[in-house]
Amino acid sequence: MLIKEMVHVLALPEGVSVDSSSSDIKITGPRGDLTRKFKHASMKFEQGENQLKIIGNKLRKKEKALIGTWKAHLSNMIKGVNQGFKYEMKIVFAHFPMKVVVKGNVVAIDNFLGEKDTRNSAIVGAAKVKVKGDIVTIEGNNVEEVGQTAGNLEKATVVKGRDIRVFQDGIYTISKGVAQ
Repeated sequence: MLIKEMVHVLALPEGVSVDSSSSDIKITGPRGDLTRKFKHASMKFEQGENQLKIIGNKLRKKEKALIGTWKAHLSNMIKGVNQGFKYEMKIVFAHFPMKVVVKGNVVAIDNFLGEKDTRNSAIVGAAKVKVKGDIVTIEGNNVEEVGQTAGNLEKATVVKGRDIRVFQDGIYTISKGVAQ
């Protein structure tokens, strides 16, 4: 089934501006700017006063789904440059005290389950990681970078070769939200 025209409207908060002159959409706000490429033959962007419209002409099912995906990406970008994203994670250990340290663009995890080797977890993009006590805080403007950094930390502390009902050590996400 072919849909003639579909329009999604995104409201822009005060202090947020959008440059949609090319296929690279740049959103600027109080916390910085984010850029992402959006390109499709049957879809375009129009800027209005305090709003951004995503317009699609002669859409099939996949293009209709793509417009919804673009709207979600753009709303996350707008929220990111306006408020930012924040994940909080908890360091949990019962058997061996874990030492977690940020070294450049890597989070080093020492003494995980008594291992002699250091486990490393990559910090993605411009995400900022802070360790205070047993809480790890990850902040940034791009939700994908913040979420991937949190995922990397959880994946670096997966327990293998032991009973996970007994060894529940690791770094786990406890909250997600806005930075401000």
